[in-house]
Amino acid sequence: MRQVAAILGGALLLLWPAFLNGYPLLFSDSAAFLAQTVEPLMIWDKPWIYGPFAFLGHWHLTLWGTVLAQGILVSHIVWLLARAAGRAAPLRHLLLCAALALFTTAPWSAAMVMPDILVPVALVSAALLGWHWEGLGRGERLWLALLGSVAAAAHLSNIPMLLTVLALALLLREWRALLRASIPLAGAVLLLLATNAVGHGRFALSPHGSTFLLARLVADGPAARTVEALCPARGWYLCAFAGALPTNSDLFLWNGDSPVNRGPDGQPRFLGGVLLSDEAREIVRETIRREPATLVWQALGNGLRQLRLMRIGDTLGAADVGEGVRQRLVQGFPLSELRAYEAAAQQRDLLLDEARVIVWLHPILVALAAPFAALSALRAWRAGRRREAGLILAVLAGVIGNAFATGALSMPHHRYGARVAWLVPLLALLWAPWLKAAARSR
Repeated sequence: MRQVAAILGGALLLLWPAFLNGYPLLFSDSAAFLAQTVEPLMIWDKPWIYGPFAFLGHWHLTLWGTVLAQGILVSHIVWLLARAAGRAAPLRHLLLCAALALFTTAPWSAAMVMPDILVPVALVSAALLGWHWEGLGRGERLWLALLGSVAAAAHLSNIPMLLTVLALALLLREWRALLRASIPLAGAVLLLLATNAVGHGRFALSPHGSTFLLARLVADGPAARTVEALCPARGWYLCAFAGALPTNSDLFLWNGDSPVNRGPDGQPRFLGGVLLSDEAREIVRETIRREPATLVWQALGNGLRQLRLMRIGDTLGAADVGEGVRQRLVQGFPLSELRAYEAAAQQRDLLLDEARVIVWLHPILVALAAPFAALSALRAWRAGRRREAGLILAVLAGVIGNAFATGALSMPHHRYGARVAWLVPLLALLWAPWLKAAARSR
């Protein structure tokens, strides 16, 4: 009972930004995930995973249920990771969650109705299954397999992120860890194939993912050069925009006046990303053939840039939410929920100013913690504790993999880094040599 109470208490500590805001935090994409159950609607650019997951918490009554569930999940995986480090105790857990809440980015993702917080959940689940299997009960193994599969499927960047964890297992020649850590990835692949087959009629991980990759390659230049070089002979739709394609991938995908969403005749294109996906696949293939070395070099550069981005301020303003969320609340929630949403600090553009008090500290703490986390893995390896070292390295590999997956395949954004950056200070707190020595002396 004390363990359960500690996990619930930790969850509440990790949700303090929502209490400060007076309502769960939101982002423009939150509207799309609400639409997955309010409409219901299979959004073309998002897996049909997080919307149903969020529904299990809110039931079209209040979004507080969703963020409470997220807080509990995060608190629980922190407990399991602390237990793997030999540092799990109710009071210590509350202190640990308080430290994460006050000094890291964790609560800002946990308190937001977005799949961002499921990224570290998927990563830690895979790492625990891979390198702490014997320390888990049967029920815990089943729970992490299910939770990790759903969490991994909630965001497409989780697939390459988890592949970096498996690559680590291959590098270390940890064959059992490789098989066990692959369970969430395998489950996510099955979920994505099944939901896309039902919702889009395509047995694919991402039926229209080629449009996203094209946007990245257009913004970086190689795909734009491919269009200029091969048009008009190829007869592509984008040939009409050769030499004038946007140099920002977000504008390319979402701006109402971009070639994706408005034709050369000025007429809007409904579901332009879907209409472009087959052509995008061809252009991407030709771009890879024409400039393979350039693509690798740019992907590395984008990944390194993403690795440095981890601030929380790019999601907290009223403009970051837009009007879509309000429409979904009107459509499917009680009037009291709409009023609570409108009264929140975020919707009144006050939250960002309040967050600036602490936001500057987050990247500093990650930079300070990273060497100690790596040193902890090295000490464990030299002491012959290979599983302990592998667990630490797996989480660090996933943090790096997340940066390269999002930076190289999408566009570097602070929120992509913020959602996993807090794992680095967590590792340092749990495995720092002097802290473990102090615990033994007590």
